[in-house]
Amino acid sequence: MKKYDPQMHTAEHILNQTMVRVFGIERAFSSHLERKKSKCDYIFDRSLTHDEEKNIERQVNEQLKRHLPVEEHWLSKEVAEKNYNLKKLPEEAEDEIRIVTIGDYDVCPCIGAHVKNTSEVGEFVFVSTSYEAGVLRIRFKLNRPEVLN
Repeated sequence: MKKYDPQMHTAEHILNQTMVRVFGIERAFSSHLERKKSKCDYIFDRSLTHDEEKNIERQVNEQLKRHLPVEEHWLSKEVAEKNYNLKKLPEEAEDEIRIVTIGDYDVCPCIGAHVKNTSEVGEFVFVSTSYEAGVLRIRFKLNRPEVLN
């Protein structure tokens, strides 16, 4: 299992699913997750407006506040390939693929660490966005719950 910060990694899942739902795009093709600040890169055709940034931030936080359970399930690689995009998994992935579900909001193959419930993540905050050559970069941080800092 990859050693991502569990809170940040769970927030990334919610951000990715929000981008998919709002803009009909694929999940981030690249991400760099750190405890203090993270970034996700998306194939996109323009910069986000200020209103779009606020809308995405609001929607991510709405999902985090739903106290969604974060669970893992295992599927055979054959079944997983039929239902999920496995292109980000390493070539040496085992015959059993770990699928992470976040309540009724997100489901995808994943090898990283997560919290047990979205209530553990804290508040998602946009730091900045930029757009260049077909790539939208979103930088974000978390205002974490005191008990988990």
